[in-house]
Amino acid sequence: MYRTHSNGELRLTNLGQEVTLAGWVQKTRDKGFMMWVDLRDRYGITQLIFDEERTPKEMMEKAKTLGREFVIQVKGEVIERISKNKNIDTGEIEILVKELTVLNKSITPPFTIEDETDGGDELRMKYRYLDIRRNPVKNNLIFRHKVAIEVRKYLSDKGFIEVETPVLIKSTPEGARDFVVPSRMNEGQFYALPQSPQTFKQLLMVGGMDKYFQIVKCFRDEDLRADRQPEFTQIDCEMAFVEQEDILNRFEGLTRHLLKEINGVEVGEFPRMTYDEAMKKYGNDKPDIRFGMEFGELNEVTQHKDFGVFNNAELVVGIAVPGGNKFTRKEIDNLIKWIKRPQVGALGMVYSRCNEDGSFKSSVDKFYNQEDLAKWAEVTGAQKGDLICVLSGNADKVRTQLSALRMELAERLGLRNPKEFAPLWVVDFPLLEWDEETKRYHAMHHPFTSPKPEDMALLDTDPGKVRANAYDMVLNGNEIGGGSIRIHDKETQALMLNHLGFTPEQAKEQFGFLMNAFEYGAPPHGGLAFGLDRLVAILGGQETIRDFIAFPKNNSGRDVMIDAPSKIDNEQLKELSLKLDL
Repeated sequence: MYRTHSNGELRLTNLGQEVTLAGWVQKTRDKGFMMWVDLRDRYGITQLIFDEERTPKEMMEKAKTLGREFVIQVKGEVIERISKNKNIDTGEIEILVKELTVLNKSITPPFTIEDETDGGDELRMKYRYLDIRRNPVKNNLIFRHKVAIEVRKYLSDKGFIEVETPVLIKSTPEGARDFVVPSRMNEGQFYALPQSPQTFKQLLMVGGMDKYFQIVKCFRDEDLRADRQPEFTQIDCEMAFVEQEDILNRFEGLTRHLLKEINGVEVGEFPRMTYDEAMKKYGNDKPDIRFGMEFGELNEVTQHKDFGVFNNAELVVGIAVPGGNKFTRKEIDNLIKWIKRPQVGALGMVYSRCNEDGSFKSSVDKFYNQEDLAKWAEVTGAQKGDLICVLSGNADKVRTQLSALRMELAERLGLRNPKEFAPLWVVDFPLLEWDEETKRYHAMHHPFTSPKPEDMALLDTDPGKVRANAYDMVLNGNEIGGGSIRIHDKETQALMLNHLGFTPEQAKEQFGFLMNAFEYGAPPHGGLAFGLDRLVAILGGQETIRDFIAFPKNNSGRDVMIDAPSKIDNEQLKELSLKLDL
């Protein structure tokens, strides 16, 4: 038996007990005649003591050879510490070691295994198995486990059945690029890794499973950023005989359950906002509503003066920055530089200070008087002491730019409290979006999303105005889940694919299996998928998902620990009937 207790377990109530512990050496402190060793495992740290008066000479010498991350086993007596450490749970006791066994030595780690480490991101990812020993990463993985357990408990209690779906599937166009896998047994043919179990969960509804869920790996070959990985995890759910309201109520319930059980936070009914409203008020479809700064459209109160920049713009729009009048001219100039960066792309920014005496001072005083600027304040909701920031130009671009500025200002002003949670449903998305490059419509969500019944007639006359029976759940400015009521009859599915540019032959080749299933009594159904990685990160007070994944990829999609992807030898290529053309 390697241990009788963990290193986070022993207390004063265990005084006098003979115990066996095992773990990693966190650090040693050698005073010559006395030596202390901090022994660490997943559960905590226990201090060991070696004392010349009570410890045999041979063991004392052996203890002095211990280095960081040595794996050891000790047997000894629990005694009371003279100098207690209130910062750790075991800080009132220590172990007087009577036996010491070195289970495995360690070379010097490439970075310190501490909460605040000296290792950079790439180095820590290369030695991820060491990084996991650090409390921040270890605790994130334990936190993820707790969230997943609560998800399973909630859904199981509500009658959902967890069903696994295949990983090697057929390549179908669903937006992002597929990862493909060559088939040795079927020469010249390929599997794809699923971007989601979308068609399978619909087939499970056809199969009568009624309520399905799965915590499942998904794969998309797309450019990466802080909240994306090429392989990610979804909480995938589907229900039969439901309308949109049923879906929203059920998964609002799941989110409330997680916030209460994981974070101890109770929230009321989730507000709802249409896609059009979200874009008009916040410039994006996943607004952070923990703070204000709603957009105010200023065309009527800024145009028809002599300021050509505004007169020639499709949209003039501004936000009121709370307390922003305290910004120095240098700080405002830095904001203007920030929005001119290529990542944002604005050409400039006009601003107006709202002084405490009720007057205004703007960067365009030459063109606008106090009465004009008062109207700016009225439209944007600016108060005394605020700063009005105004952008203008193409409507879609300027909304995106002002949205980026709003979020940056919120960060600088400390308005995005990670311990505050503001959930939101965004509904009534467009069914289709026009792609200028391909000169055709694409599905905003996926080809299986049902149009709003009242908009069906518009599919032939004005496809861009058709609303989808779709919804996203937003939490603190992040989309954490999305779904829709699905198409469940062959004729509507064929019509949808036709509008997406599929010929009948292409539709049959790509989705014939699903459309055939619809002919055998498919029930009305719909569902939702949460991004587990992102949900866990936000519940954990962060927005970057990487440290909530055990073995993540870097921003180039590489696993630098195992050096993947990697080349395969010519024999494997030949076996797979593949030839490289590089």
